[in-house]
This record gives sequence, structure tokens and C-alpha cells, in this order.
Amino acid sequence: MVTSHVGLVTTASTTYNEPYNLARKFATLDLISKGRAGWNVVASWSELEAKNFGLETTLDYDTRYARSAEFVEVVKGLWGQLGRRCSSVRQAGRSVFDEAKMHVLDHQGRFFKVRGPLNVAAMPQGHPVIVQAGASEQGRELGSATAEVIYAISGSREDARAYYADLKGRMAKYGREPDDLKIMPALCPVVGRTRAEAQAKYDELQALIDPLAGLGSLYSAFGDLSGYALDEPVPDGALGSQGAAQRERPARRADETREAHDSRALPPCRSHRLRADRHAPPTSPMPCRSGSKQRLAMASTSQPATLPGGAEDSSRWSFPNCSAAGCSVPSTKAGPCGKTSACDP
Repeated sequence: MVTSHVGLVTTASTTYNEPYNLARKFATLDLISKGRAGWNVVASWSELEAKNFGLETTLDYDTRYARSAEFVEVVKGLWGQLGRRCSSVRQAGRSVFDEAKMHVLDHQGRFFKVRGPLNVAAMPQGHPVIVQAGASEQGRELGSATAEVIYAISGSREDARAYYADLKGRMAKYGREPDDLKIMPALCPVVGRTRAEAQAKYDELQALIDPLAGLGSLYSAFGDLSGYALDEPVPDGALGSQGAAQRERPARRADETREAHDSRALPPCRSHRLRADRHAPPTSPMPCRSGSKQRLAMASTSQPATLPGGAEDSSRWSFPNCSAAGCSVPSTKAGPCGKTSACDP
């Protein structure tokens, strides 16, 4: 294996999968990667996606999240069975598996009936890291109950603080400690040696976007805005056929259609707020700030605006500058968290 510190978090939907198959796939991935696998839990909401699975529409909002919660419960239960050793008997000097003493999950719920156990070996890290991007009420509840990492999107420091405190405050009722969950806000950097250079890069990228293509990126949140001027307020009724999707996401209203267009049209930044500090000198180095004493996050998720150039710029300028400014980078060395085979300890 070429890398030793890099993990792989793969997205898999709880709407269009079955718990047993998914649990087995991720257990296998964890074994192959020697304990560096993660699962990004999502509940699919797109009607277009539903049509790829023999459905005309997706499940309703409450049903999707209820199914998702039970799905994660079953998957974790199957993974947990791998940490229990089966009893065995000695026959002719050999250890023989005793099926009668094997523990099974035997889950029976609203959406799933799963006997178990998984037919895979013990995983190096106990189970893959569970990741989620919970922003809705049900998503926050599911994340605080089950996730180990949350991808977060906030439009301001105040929103980030409130989101952090809200999620951490929900964990105690699930018997979890606040540090059991890491919150990682998304960051979409456009990097330059000076602020002016970075702004020029961003402006150049924005200028390359066709206006209709940019408005297309807003469709899932606001509906069809192609009939409205960019410099007019976003119409209150402009939710189109995707109104349900908009209600399920955190409010990301912009005062003007152009503001929404400019802040979300640049892939892959379309879900992340990007704003320049207008008060910084145009020739000052790009800053690295550790933030205030009020906690906003425990790490961040960086998504370059372009590839491969954006990633190369970050590694060439941002990371060295951040290190020079005194920002610390935690160790990411992988290692097994526990040894886990489907029976008694």
C-alpha cells in the first residue's frame, strides 16, 4: 500500500442500500485498507435518483430519516458482532467451531429484518469511521447519536458556533461524550501568494461560468431562477419542484439572486460560503487564523476550487504559511483501535 496516513471515506445511501450488504462492503474495505475506511452516511432526497431504483419519487422526509436511523443501528450491530469470539470445542486436538454458541444480531424493526452475523474477519479499527453531514433537525439528531465526524456548512461564525453547541448538547442523552464527535466545517479556498492574487484567481474563475449554468447549480435549493434578473431579490415563491429539498437544508437565502449565484456557482464550492476580507491590505500574505476562544470546529474539510491546480496551490502556499503562523496539525497516523471475529469476548 502506497500511503500510510490517508483514510478513505466513501459515501453510501441508506435509502437505496441494504444494511447487511453495506456493512459487509465497508468491513471488507476496512480490512483491505488496514483500518483506514470510513462511511459517509446519507439519506437520498433527489427524485431523479429515485427513478434509477424503480421508483417515481423518493421516500418522504420523515420516512427517509427513520429508515436511515434504523439502517445505521443495524450496520453498527453487525459490526459489533465481529467483536465477540465464538466458543469452540476440542476434537482430536483441533479447535472446532460450535455453531450453537454463535451470537446473531436477530434485528427485527420497522424497515429491516437482519439475522447476521457478517461473514468477514475482524476489522483492524473495530469498525469504519462513521461520517455524516447533518444539518436538518433529523440529520442533527442522527449525527449526534451515531456519527464520529460531521461535515458542516455555516454562513457565519455565529452560525458555526450555534451549530457546534447544538450538536454537542444533544450527545449526552445518547450516552456519548462531546469529544466523541468531531465537527469539520467545509472550506473552499482559492489561494494566492497575496490576497489580491487570490481575488484575481477567484474573479477569473467566476467569469468563466455561463450565467445559465450558474443558475442551474442553484436549482436544487431554489428551483428554476432562469426567468429572474440576477440583481433582483430571490423571489419568495421560487422554490419550484425542489421546495421540499430547500426546507430540509439549512437556510442559505441570499439578498440577491446574483449573491447566491456567485457564492455557489463555482464547483465544488457551491455548497460553501466564500468571502474575501475587504479590510486586509491587498498585498498582505494570506492569513492563517486559529479562531476565537469559542469553539467552532475541531478540524476542517478543504475542497479546492479547481483540480489539480487548487490542491497544488494549497500544498505550496497555505500549508507552509499555516505552519509558520503556529497552527498545529494533529497526527493522522493510522492504527488499529481494537481487535474484533461473531461471538463472546
